[in-house]
Amino acid sequence: MQEPLGPVHAEPAVVGQEPVLRLTWTDRVTGAHGYLVVHTLRSGIATGGTRMRAGCTLGEVEDLARGMAAKTAAFDLPVGGAKGGIDFDPKDPRAFGVLQRFVAAMQPYVHAHWVTAEDLGVPQHLIDEVFASLGLGQSYYSAIRRSADPDATMERVRKGLNAQVPGGLLGDVIGGYGVAHACLGAATSFGWAVEDTAVAIQGIGTMGGGAAWYLHEAGMKVVAVADAAGTLYAPNGLDVPALLDLRDGYGEIDRTRLPAGVAQLPRSAVVGIPADVFVPAAISYAITPDNSFDVAAKVVVEAANAATTPEAEAMLAARGVPVVPDFVANAGAAAWAWWLLLGWVGMEHNDVTTAEDSFRLLRTQMAEKVQLLLGRWHSDAVPPRETGLALAVSDLDGQEHTLVIP
Repeated sequence: MQEPLGPVHAEPAVVGQEPVLRLTWTDRVTGAHGYLVVHTLRSGIATGGTRMRAGCTLGEVEDLARGMAAKTAAFDLPVGGAKGGIDFDPKDPRAFGVLQRFVAAMQPYVHAHWVTAEDLGVPQHLIDEVFASLGLGQSYYSAIRRSADPDATMERVRKGLNAQVPGGLLGDVIGGYGVAHACLGAATSFGWAVEDTAVAIQGIGTMGGGAAWYLHEAGMKVVAVADAAGTLYAPNGLDVPALLDLRDGYGEIDRTRLPAGVAQLPRSAVVGIPADVFVPAAISYAITPDNSFDVAAKVVVEAANAATTPEAEAMLAARGVPVVPDFVANAGAAAWAWWLLLGWVGMEHNDVTTAEDSFRLLRTQMAEKVQLLLGRWHSDAVPPRETGLALAVSDLDGQEHTLVIP
């Protein structure tokens, strides 16, 4: 095991540079491989979730860590970007043990530098259970231990994550809320009335389900959702709350109890559903050169990390279809977690205030950023990713932040 990373005031790297650290781990019980990539350090901290899926690779985790570096910079957070990943099936009954052993092996980094959270295949309650079993309290441990009052910060984090809001717990839905407002911002940029805008969503788990809920609540027509079992389609709009109630623990919808009028299509069909907005919210590399021409939407909003390959994104741009990149569109959960840690939200004494402040801050920032990205697309045909990366790099090149957690 390597020693903890460098000095706590390490200068931030530019998003395009080599990562600070690549680490490969092998589970001695199952033979599974796990990876930690720290792309940037700011204030001696890097943040990024831990995912688990069969086939996860070091290259994938590296791409995701780079995206996290862009995400934290674009939202002006005083931390760098990292990512953890484990090549293992999260449905395997041994998965909890694999995750527990991975986190145990990563303790030098968890203690000193790495703040992690949920990701694909690893819900927040599960990773929190692992951290608690190791005596680390909660997955934000590395940040909480630096705070002026760790007990008060831990209480603020737990209260924020577990605040009950429409659609579920605040910590579960805030990322999807941000994606929904990225979609709403795109509709505004294109001049579409919300009620006349159709959206198709690939993935109906935490991120996709939260986005579907809040888009439905806003009046946008969610015409298709896809899970591992296939695509569900209704051209006049799906009953999103009813479908979400039919999900199991893996985000799959019970087909035996579908509402009337819902067509069942192959899983891959969601990419080509006639819609104004397509939201890939399931897996990385969902849009590739092979299926990019199937995309029927006028704009893609990435809810999954690295949902579009660079080649596919260039092909979409050539067709006049912009991609709102993941490090903006799906940054809500990461940004909000740090706002909560930093006391920018959640300092009041009731859950309602915490939720109202959180939603207000996120929708304001998301609207501003999507307007900037798509504004340049409309005026100068500059791809949104290029504008977003320029925004991130300008922040990284600016004055180094000081991390102060109350």
